[in-house]
Amino acid sequence: MHHLIQISNLRETHWQEQSAPALAAGQARLQIEAFALTANNVTYATFGGAPMHYWNFFPTQESGYGRVPVWGFAKIIESQLDGVEVGRRVYGYFPISDTLDVEPVRVSEAGFMDGAAHRADLSPIYNTYSFTDTDPAYKSEFEAEQMLFRPLYLTGWMICDSLMQGTPVPDAVILSSASSKTALATAHGLQRRGIKTIGLTSPGNVDFVKESGLYTETLTYDEIAHIATTGTLAYVDFVGRPALTHALHTHCGSALGRSLMIGATDWEVERTPLTELPGPEPEFFFVPSYAAERAKQLPKGELDRTMLQDLIAFYPISKRFVTPETVQGAEAIASSWVDTVDGKISPTRGLICSL
Repeated sequence: MHHLIQISNLRETHWQEQSAPALAAGQARLQIEAFALTANNVTYATFGGAPMHYWNFFPTQESGYGRVPVWGFAKIIESQLDGVEVGRRVYGYFPISDTLDVEPVRVSEAGFMDGAAHRADLSPIYNTYSFTDTDPAYKSEFEAEQMLFRPLYLTGWMICDSLMQGTPVPDAVILSSASSKTALATAHGLQRRGIKTIGLTSPGNVDFVKESGLYTETLTYDEIAHIATTGTLAYVDFVGRPALTHALHTHCGSALGRSLMIGATDWEVERTPLTELPGPEPEFFFVPSYAAERAKQLPKGELDRTMLQDLIAFYPISKRFVTPETVQGAEAIASSWVDTVDGKISPTRGLICSL
């Protein structure tokens, strides 16, 4: 069973029944047990085409429709190769489906990569599946938090690392869509490094953002003029709203050292090119590219070890402001997808879905 989403209208979805074929040599079948559903998945759908190609990970034969990627856990239920044993569990990137057939390559005690031909040119980060029994980031008591935050924390951690590696290091970082899980992860990393964080959010989310304890200052979108322009500032944009970017650049002027574009929680806004924008040119921040380049600069494994330490420290912190909530069954998942697209899911709720 596959959840198909109309590429031109993310609210239009349906389920496709499909019988599972016999496995070929070298393949394994994963039964998807649970996955998180967040605004990050809406970003995957919004940027599903070129150059990000998120729709390409799990192609469908139905024209005009795609299968959005999600992060979660699965169990190996069939296998045609050594080292990928039935019954073992993995964490990784899945479609919203009951099963996924993969072609494991580079099999090790840590996990494997899906070597399917259609994924060969896509980022290795998204093609990697980790065995839970050897995964240093896996904590059984925090499975829900891992699904909700691990991929987002990786993004947030890399954003933070990029800002800390810049010259000069910003005195304060402004984050739009401050209630989003990726923004919260970024704010956590900046807070641990002693950087002031300014969260921009809608009026209805002000209390949540303040209560997270991750922001030095919380403002609504119409309070940009209250941002102090002393010292060096950086802007991290998760909402993807050109008018907001223009207003913030105009207010901050020469104090703004960097401007990073990350996602688009406001997915329906018209993305007209920004012209005559004061301050630095916005950079589109793509985590896999940055992570690959950064890893080359450090001793082998150091980047992963440092990031994982911060991630594990964040799991219990996240429980202060996000409560995991079970969503079970096809109808409930489809409804939750539309609510997520429409921005109706409170930031206090962490949707953990299972068919």
